[in-house]
Amino acid sequence: MASDLEHKYWYNMKTGAVEHGFESASAERVGPFDTHAEAEHALEKLRENSAKWAEEDAADNR
Repeated sequence: MASDLEHKYWYNMKTGAVEHGFESASAERVGPFDTHAEAEHALEKLRENSAKWAEEDAADNR
């Protein structure tokens, strides 16, 4: 499985760059993503997921 991950794309939270494979420390990157374009939009996806999870948590606590 690790070798599959080496061929995925990652978004580096520190630099804002898209990386292919394990170019930076795991603490600095999010992913994996299947395409460069998906990784470019990582922050949008993270925001969407955060909002969705917050909404689900709020609904569970009602």
